[in-house]
Amino acid sequence: MASRSFGGLSVSRGGGGGGGKKSLSARNAAVERRNLITVCRFSVKTLIDRSCFETIDDSSPEFNNFAAILEQILSHRLKGQVTWFGYESPRSFWDYIRVACRKVSQNCICSIENMENVSSSRAKGRAWIRVALMEKHLSEYISTALRDFKTTRRFYEDGAIVLGEEANMLAGMLLGLNAIDFSFCLKGEGLDGSFPAVIDYTPYLKYIQSSDSISSDEEELRTLGSSGSESSTPENVGPPFLMDENSWFNKCKRVKQKYQLTLEQKGYLEELLRLRENQLSESVSQNKILLQRIEDSDLAHKLEKEQLEYIIVELQDQLKSYQSLDQLSAEVSLSQTSLDPGQLQEGDGKQDTLNLMSEGKEDTPSLLGLCGSLTSVASYKSLTSLKSNDYLASPTTEMTSPGLTPS
Repeated sequence: MASRSFGGLSVSRGGGGGGGKKSLSARNAAVERRNLITVCRFSVKTLIDRSCFETIDDSSPEFNNFAAILEQILSHRLKGQVTWFGYESPRSFWDYIRVACRKVSQNCICSIENMENVSSSRAKGRAWIRVALMEKHLSEYISTALRDFKTTRRFYEDGAIVLGEEANMLAGMLLGLNAIDFSFCLKGEGLDGSFPAVIDYTPYLKYIQSSDSISSDEEELRTLGSSGSESSTPENVGPPFLMDENSWFNKCKRVKQKYQLTLEQKGYLEELLRLRENQLSESVSQNKILLQRIEDSDLAHKLEKEQLEYIIVELQDQLKSYQSLDQLSAEVSLSQTSLDPGQLQEGDGKQDTLNLMSEGKEDTPSLLGLCGSLTSVASYKSLTSLKSNDYLASPTTEMTSPGLTPS
């Protein structure tokens, strides 16, 4: 850096040029990003307005402009592809979309890759825009790609729109396009990737004069007409009034169209609300029926549980009685071994009497209800064999009979 002094005034060269260039470059990049995002918002609005009156297809100038704007946004500061020899070849935004949108469920990436009439990368990117709009998933594709920050960082340089704060605005703006029904032909001239897309800014640069400025112009024209020549007054005053009348007529027409559109939307929302209320009432009634069924099933389960508990108690009592009868039969058999033959005959007669009494005994109803399907089981046969010795002589009776006195 060199410096010179001229009478106390110090002048330096070569120190501030770099900083000025950097600030100018940053300012230009910010203006470029802001311009593209603003024009994209305008194009989305014009598309939505146009869709109210006609179908959007490849011949629509609003769509062609929107596609060019979106292509410019996705190609903003896109890195080139470095070859083996160190050269950097240009890239298309389709290379980024193909990698970053793989995670979208039921995506159209593979179908676009396999299209026969689309060969270049730029043409595939334009076909993807059309297919995503027809599927109403363009906003979802862009949001998924922007969330993959690592891939986005790999494909774009610093200062790109997709790496800045404007990316979130872009995904939100494209969400409104899901309400439009698009119809495209994927074999037309719009997919020609040999020429870059050009944005037409003229639809968004129309200047509408306010009522205050119009009145001030009229006053100025009147003043000029009164002070100027006579020939200038009638010729110059007429056009502003005609322009004012046309502007008011166009404005009234636009308001009428918006009013009709609002009425249609109001009718649609009212019908949708009525359908949702009917669905809600049906859901509430079905919920009540299901709750009643649950209560009935709970009550039935409680009753069944009580019955099973009662049967278990009866079975426990029967088991205890069978165990006591087994003990008595064992004692009787031991006592009969020590008796003489006459006493044995008498004991056999008593045993036969007890057997006859046991045959006349009925089973417990609850036991029969529980074990009705177990008649063929061996364990049930053992229970029936035990019933033959149900009613045996009690020890006190045997001891008091004269035939059981010890010899």
